[in-house]
Amino acid sequence: MKKYSFLLILIVNLFSAQENWTLQQCLDYAQKTNPDVRQGLLEVNKNIREKNMATGKLLPSVNANVGHSYSFGSTINPSNNAREALNVQYDQFSAQANVDLFNWKNYLNIGLSKLNKESSEYRSQSILNDVKLNIINLFFQYQKNKSWLEVLEPQVSGMKEQIARTEKEVEIGNRAKSDVYDIKANFGTIQEQWISAQNDVNISKINLLSALNINQDSINFVMNGSEAEAFPFISKENLIEELVKKNPVYAETQKNIEIANQRLKIAKSGYLPSISGQYQWSTFYSKVLNSGNIAPNFSDQFSQNKNQQVYLGLNIPIFQQFHVKNNVEISKLDKLNTEYDNQKKITELYKTLNIIAEQYSNATEKNRLLNENFENQKLSFERSEEKYREGLIDAYNFFVVRNNWLQANYNLINSKFDVMQQTELLKVFE
Repeated sequence: MKKYSFLLILIVNLFSAQENWTLQQCLDYAQKTNPDVRQGLLEVNKNIREKNMATGKLLPSVNANVGHSYSFGSTINPSNNAREALNVQYDQFSAQANVDLFNWKNYLNIGLSKLNKESSEYRSQSILNDVKLNIINLFFQYQKNKSWLEVLEPQVSGMKEQIARTEKEVEIGNRAKSDVYDIKANFGTIQEQWISAQNDVNISKINLLSALNINQDSINFVMNGSEAEAFPFISKENLIEELVKKNPVYAETQKNIEIANQRLKIAKSGYLPSISGQYQWSTFYSKVLNSGNIAPNFSDQFSQNKNQQVYLGLNIPIFQQFHVKNNVEISKLDKLNTEYDNQKKITELYKTLNIIAEQYSNATEKNRLLNENFENQKLSFERSEEKYREGLIDAYNFFVVRNNWLQANYNLINSKFDVMQQTELLKVFE
């Protein structure tokens, strides 16, 4: 007995330790931890770095070099510039700066990197919206399944009592024995529905936890009441147009066209000339080894051998093996491909929003009608239950009414959560 008591306490503590999360808490958690969302933010940061790299190309590059070498055999004597058989030590020092004084491609790449950054920001928001849509659907699927299970559970316990009561009535002759068979047959159906409902609850919760990247069943998902607020809109057509214009997918498609145009300009910049500059400073120290002659000291040679060079170059492309021409044509094809991709994305966006808006309107109207029908089914069931207890109807007819009432319960639960679900889906696109 102590063993069973311990297990019961453990189970109670386990469930009491679970946190209660509303839909908003689920969405907030996913926004912070979902791998797809975080990868989208990484892409934004990557494009910021690429923008900095593109801007950095306007600055000069500076390099310093130091070399230490030995020459053995026939070589040039640094003291008289005559070729002799000598062993010579060389120490070379240099610094060089290179800069593109004018290269139109560098400026275009800066513009492209800015556009890529903005596009990645819209894409990151689109990823977040997709994650939210998925979690909303899974959250309400779980709520539907859980509510249906809550409707069935009292029915199972109630029918057990009804079977026992009917068997006693059969024993005293108040009811026909066929009533017991009818009740037990209906009880088997209800039990089957209860088992299926329990499985649906468990599977839907697993799916929701997985979407949140939670591997342990440590969360209890609950409604908070405020999620049932109606979505304010007058015209579905006006709503769709407004939501499309505000959607990051639409903004990303517009930005992608700008990116395609910018890439085309970059390809065409290959026809333009460029101007580059270079400055170089160098000096060296040398010493003949195994020679009786004393070489000038290091500081004197370092100062005397200094050399500076300034270079200004103009590069004019004349023939590039059709490389630039083909790049331009490829960029034009990429632009067309981007336009076609944008058309598909916009069409899919309109389709998604139209479906959600239609389902919202349908769910709202259906919920209103089912509420009215539910009241009628409830009154019919209560009256039939009284008749059954008074022996005015048999078990078969009573359970027909009972099943109709259960179906009305199921339909009402679904429609109620459908309204909430479609409302939350529309809010994502606001």
